[in-house]
Amino acid sequence: MPALAPLTAPPSTVDPPATGAFAFVFTRLPALLRLTCGLVCAVVALAVRTPPVHTDLLVPAVAVLTAWSIWYAARAWHHGVGAPLIVGEVALTVAACLAIPVLVAPEVLPGEASWIAVLASGTVINTQATAPARWSIPAGLLVTVAYATGAQAAGNPTEARAHAATLLAQTAITAMLTAVMRRRMARADTDFVAAQRASRAALVARNAREAERQQNRDLHDTVLATLTMVGQGVVTGPSTALRERCAADLRTLAALAEARSVPADATRRLDERLREVLARLPSLPVNADLPPCTLPAAVAEVIAESAHAALANAARHAPGAATTLRLRSRAGQVVVEVRDEGPGFDPATVPAHRYGLRESIIGRMASIDGRAEVDSAPGQGTRIRLEWSDVG
Repeated sequence: MPALAPLTAPPSTVDPPATGAFAFVFTRLPALLRLTCGLVCAVVALAVRTPPVHTDLLVPAVAVLTAWSIWYAARAWHHGVGAPLIVGEVALTVAACLAIPVLVAPEVLPGEASWIAVLASGTVINTQATAPARWSIPAGLLVTVAYATGAQAAGNPTEARAHAATLLAQTAITAMLTAVMRRRMARADTDFVAAQRASRAALVARNAREAERQQNRDLHDTVLATLTMVGQGVVTGPSTALRERCAADLRTLAALAEARSVPADATRRLDERLREVLARLPSLPVNADLPPCTLPAAVAEVIAESAHAALANAARHAPGAATTLRLRSRAGQVVVEVRDEGPGFDPATVPAHRYGLRESIIGRMASIDGRAEVDSAPGQGTRIRLEWSDVG
């Protein structure tokens, strides 16, 4: 699991999912419809070639339309439906409709069941689904007029009127359905983009707050602790110990800054990091039990600094008391325990403005989804338990 939330926002560009889904569906479906209609129409067209059908015209026409259907399907599937496909589709269909007298046998023309009737319906539906309304509706009307003209020329005015009405209904229904879906999906994408922007803004604000809290923890454990000591009159004049402590604070802040530049996938020995913490508190005698333990570097850093805050509290509030530092790791769970036999305190009475326990220990551990327990009472010493698990 990551140690800290990333301090950068997601990319500013957001792909609108609804529009993408619409484009995907209304590209693949027209491709399949054109391919299916093209292959079925080819079989049906060649099955009935009674006069006045001109076989020498029918066979080339079927060959061209079949090849077009295959190419249309492949092109639409991989590249989408553009203007050239729409124009070619409408032009070939109009030409076939006008040639009904020489391409369709009179006995199969009635009932809107001829292969050119199926071709015209497929073209009308595909055009409404793939082109803007300002182009698709005129294209649907053009195919309707061409079919009515061809059927009329073939001597079947009833078929001309009947399938023309069907084509008009298909044009209107498909155009309305497509328009409604486009509006709904555009609205969904608008809401989605707004939600993503709000999420990014919240993430940036959260990361800014976490960075500020992290900086405050570091300052509290170093510079502010030293200034507090000076302000309380512990140091009344020039002091070699104070200079050494200030130099140690500067080294600590530099080390913390360097640790945060470590790659996210880097690892670090927690036991070694805890020994470095002990070296920063030379005046505090600690009985340490630190077996080898390797963790993600950022996690080891947070646990070590939390332990440092706990040990610093022991040095400040229980000077001279026996203090122990123990590290245990088992089955993906790491536990660090700091215990002192000092005067202890009541955690419930700690003022809300006190930063040490709340942020330097509990808040720090929470930043890596860890946990800190403080067990203390007046006269019973203090035990601080730091827990982190890489499971779940």
